[in-house]
Amino acid sequence: MSNLLVNERDQEFLLFEQLGIEKLFQTETFKDFSKDDVLMTMAEAKKIAVNEILPTYAEGDKEGCTLKDGVVTAPKCYHEPYKKYCEAGWLCPTEPAEVGGQGMPVVMATANLEYCYAANFAFLMYPGLTHGAAGLIRHYGTEEQKNKYMYKMYAGQWTGTMCLTEPGAGSDVGALKTTAKRLPDGTFSITGSKCFISCGDHDLAENIIHPVLARIEGDPAGTGGISIFIVPKFRVNADGTVGERNDVNTGNIEHKMGIKGSATCTLNFGDEGKCIGELLGKEREGMKVMFNMMNEARLEVGMQALGHASAALEHAIGYAKERIQSVPIWEMKNPDAQAVPIIQHPDVRRDLLWMKAHVEGIRALNYFAAYCMDMAKANPAEREKWQGFVELLTPVCKAYSSDKAMEVCSKAIDVYGGYGYCQEYPVEQYMRDCKIACLYEGTNGIQALDLVGRKLAQRKGMNVMTMFGEIGATIAKAKGIVELSAYGARLEEAYNAVVDMTMTLAQLGKSSGFLIPILNASSYLDIFGDLLVGHFLLQSAAMSQEKLKAIYAEKGVEESRGGQRALVHENKDVAFYTGKIAAAKFFAVEVLCTVKARCEAIKSEEKIPIEMADESFTS
Repeated sequence: MSNLLVNERDQEFLLFEQLGIEKLFQTETFKDFSKDDVLMTMAEAKKIAVNEILPTYAEGDKEGCTLKDGVVTAPKCYHEPYKKYCEAGWLCPTEPAEVGGQGMPVVMATANLEYCYAANFAFLMYPGLTHGAAGLIRHYGTEEQKNKYMYKMYAGQWTGTMCLTEPGAGSDVGALKTTAKRLPDGTFSITGSKCFISCGDHDLAENIIHPVLARIEGDPAGTGGISIFIVPKFRVNADGTVGERNDVNTGNIEHKMGIKGSATCTLNFGDEGKCIGELLGKEREGMKVMFNMMNEARLEVGMQALGHASAALEHAIGYAKERIQSVPIWEMKNPDAQAVPIIQHPDVRRDLLWMKAHVEGIRALNYFAAYCMDMAKANPAEREKWQGFVELLTPVCKAYSSDKAMEVCSKAIDVYGGYGYCQEYPVEQYMRDCKIACLYEGTNGIQALDLVGRKLAQRKGMNVMTMFGEIGATIAKAKGIVELSAYGARLEEAYNAVVDMTMTLAQLGKSSGFLIPILNASSYLDIFGDLLVGHFLLQSAAMSQEKLKAIYAEKGVEESRGGQRALVHENKDVAFYTGKIAAAKFFAVEVLCTVKARCEAIKSEEKIPIEMADESFTS
C-alpha cells in the first residue's frame, strides 16, 4: 500500500539499478555502508516521517507561528517530533562520527530524507538550517568556536539560521548595511537588520546561532568587503551554558502563503548597542564562507520541491483510483454503462502521466546531483569531473525542480477538482508550501543567471560538455533498442538543439548581443532541465526494457503481446518497468519535441521585453 508520500519502488530503482550507488560502498570513504544499510535507514526514515512528522503537517499549518511580547513560538505539535528527530540522528547523518554524524553518503541521506521532505518541509527547515550553519563552523571555525557552538548544534540542542537578506539587499547581497565594529577583545559589535530569516526565532531549542553577513567598518563596498560572524541569540558562558540575551531581537514574523510552521522573522541586531559577534573565517571572505552551504542548501530546496510534488502525485493517484465519476467516453451512448473511477478518463490519465514523468525525472536529477557530491569526495582521481557536475546541476536542481513541482501540485488540484481547492484535502497546502521553493535560496531567475553567466563557462566549458557526453551515451543506448529507437531520436534532436544553443549563448556573451543570454537565461534553464530529465527518463527506460525482456523470457511470454499485457496486471515488477518506459516515451513526445523550437525562438535574438518602454506595460 502506498504511504502517500514517496514511491519507494522508484527510489530503490533509482538508487540501485540506475545510479548503482553500491559502487560508493567499494570506496575507502564509504566502505562501511551497504545496500542493507540503505534499505534499513529508509525504513526508519519512513517510520519517523509517517508516524511523527506527517501528523504535524495540517496542524502546524493551521496553528502557524506566533510572536507575543518579543517571544516567538513554533507550532506546539513540532516540539516532540523535533526531539525524536534529533535523538534518532537525522540532523547530521552525512557528517563524521566525531562530530555526531554517521558519515553517510549524501545520496543515501537524500533518499532517506525525501520521506521527511514530503511529510512536512516547514518542520524540516529547523534541523536543516541548523545542519547548514553548523557545517560553516565545522569548515571555517576555530577549535574554540567548534567546541562552543558546533557540537550542540549538530545534536539539535541549539539551532541555526542563515542571515543574508536585508530589506534593501535581497538578491543584491553586496548592498547590505549591517555593520561590524571591532572591539578590544577581538569580538565585534554587530548592528543592523535582517529580514526573511527562516526559523529566525522559536522555542524549539534553548539557543539559536546566527551566521550573519556584515561589513567591518572601513571595509570596501560590494560583496568583496563582506565578512561573516557567529551571533548567538544568547551569549554562551565559560562553562558552555546559555547566558544573557545578546541584543538580538525579533521585529516581526511574516504571515505567509505557505510553510506557516516555519518562523520567518525580521531580526534586529544591536538595537541597544550590545550585540556581540565572533568573526567566522577570515575578514572579507564572508561570501566565500556562506557559499560553502549554498550547493547543499539549493539541493535541499530542490528536494523540498520534489517532496511536495511526490506527495501531490501519490495523493492524486490514490484519489483518482477511488473517485467514481461519469461513464467512460466510449460508453456515453450506453444507457446501462456504469460510472468508473476517474483514473479511467483520458484527460485525467494524461495529467497523471505528466505528473509521474516530471516527478520521476526531478527525483533522478536531484539524486544524481547528490551522488556526484559523494563521488567527488570518494574518488579523488576524478574529483574535477564529479564536482563539475555538482556545480553545473545545482542551479537546475533548485530552479527546475521547484518550477515543475508547482505545476505538478497544480495538476494534482485539477485531478481533485473543486475538492482540491479546499482544505479538506492536502493538495492545496502542497501547492502553497511549494511556491516558496521558487523564491528563496536565490530566486529561480537568479539560478538561471548563475547557470548561463557562470556555470556553463566553468573549466572552459568542460563541465557542460562532459554532461553532454553522458546524454550522448543515453541516446546511443536508446537508439539501439527497437522499442525505444524513435524516442531516442527525439532526445537526440533535443540534444543537438541544446548543444547548438549553448554554443550560441557563449558566442553572444562575448559580443554586442550579450543581453540575449541574460534575457533568455530562465528559458535556457528550463530547456536544459527538460533535456536532463529526458536523459534520465530514457536512461531508466532502457534499463527497464532490458529487465522486462528478462522477465518475459522467464515467464515464457516474450513473443506474446497478449501474455505481456496480462502479466502487467499481476506482476508488480512488470507494472513498474512498464510505467518507467511509458513515462519516458510520454516525456519525449510531450516535452522533448518542443525543445528545438524553443531554442530557435531564443536564437531569433528578439529583445522585445527590453525594447518595450516601461510606460507600455500598463496604461
